[in-house]
Amino acid sequence: MAATTDLDRTDFAILRLLTKDAWLSNKQIAAAVGLAPSSCHERIKSLRARGVLLGAHADVNLEAIGFALEAVLFVQLGKLQAKVVDDFVGSTATIPEVRSVFLVSGRSDLIVDVVVRDMQHLKEIISTHFNRHDVVLRVETSMVFDSQRQHVMPPP
Repeated sequence: MAATTDLDRTDFAILRLLTKDAWLSNKQIAAAVGLAPSSCHERIKSLRARGVLLGAHADVNLEAIGFALEAVLFVQLGKLQAKVVDDFVGSTATIPEVRSVFLVSGRSDLIVDVVVRDMQHLKEIISTHFNRHDVVLRVETSMVFDSQRQHVMPPP
């Protein structure tokens, strides 16, 4: 990613606005940061080209579409060779029910956030992807009762 010294106050203002609401129009962003729409558009294009602005995603109410449960899996791996770990992390990230995969230090090697329809669905995910995989030693599961997500950008 580009160094923060390459970003000015206006770039950060644009990023903060898009982080809160990626559906803002270019015209709305331009007005909020005090730029002409064409200048704002060029700034946003530059942020994308430099790898600062990576994408925009919809925030979907998963419960409304049948995914009633969220769980966090704490996964301990047995083979810690880089390629084995990278391959497992990559394959885990492709599971549609997986929202996030974190390679971490500590007692667990991975923390995996999943959403599922019900307990049977969770059991299938764990059995199919984790328990049958040679690299996995142990999976500990915690159910999420409630969560709060932020859509803000920390200050520079």
